[in-house]
Amino acid sequence: MTPPIQKSLFELFGLPDAPRTGRERLVAAAVELFYRNGFGAVGVDRVIAAAGVTKSTFYKHFEGKDDLMVAAVQRRDEWESEAWGRAVRQIAGDDPAAQLLAMIDVMDLWFNNPDFHGCMFTNTAAEFPNPHDPVHRAAAAYKQRSRDRFRDLARAGGADAAGAETFADCFWALIEGALVLRQTQGRNDAARVVRPAVEQLIRTYLPGGLPTSTKIETAEVDLGSDAFRPGLPHVRGGRVAPRGRNRTRPQKEPGRRTAKVARLS
Repeated sequence: MTPPIQKSLFELFGLPDAPRTGRERLVAAAVELFYRNGFGAVGVDRVIAAAGVTKSTFYKHFEGKDDLMVAAVQRRDEWESEAWGRAVRQIAGDDPAAQLLAMIDVMDLWFNNPDFHGCMFTNTAAEFPNPHDPVHRAAAAYKQRSRDRFRDLARAGGADAAGAETFADCFWALIEGALVLRQTQGRNDAARVVRPAVEQLIRTYLPGGLPTSTKIETAEVDLGSDAFRPGLPHVRGGRVAPRGRNRTRPQKEPGRRTAKVARLS
């Protein structure tokens, strides 16, 4: 039996490593600015100012904005893939079915965070719809790897090869649908909306079905504005925090928003 885990999104996702070089500072600032404002609304000069570097430093590492955009999407991919994997394992351990359900729990935390601005990779693909564009390809690569991870978990849970492929497509469609519902309609319960369908998928395709206990408990989690920065959390106040700056965990304050999230026990 897996006990309910009462952790904020900050605690589950953790912080990326602080940028150590001029290039890393530029990429960190770009991730934050592009995520919050879109690519078209942010110029190179704004990124340089936020990173606290010189223009010569920028052109030492990047030929232009296009190269920086690709690097930003790739950096977000690296960090988010690691952070999601770690968060899911903290909740579900090594059980494949439990991990699939934990993805919905983590998504629910994310959807209820005040800094939610959609999925950076979906936003990127929409802003650059040409499938041959390097920025689009970087975003699509993340999505494809996510889908393959769903397939691999289904296989680990006992699904046959064909069933795992079908499961991955269906699970992926539910995840993307929840993202659209949250982003376009403001439905912060979107992850909970798709959870019954996810449970049914698991029952259908994984021989072991749902984890041993399917009793759903709720845990109150801190959703303060500093709990999770959907870009890179070490970017503060429009400037990249220099290496070594104290980054203490924010404490819960009276009146801060909380949310009840479903969790397996």
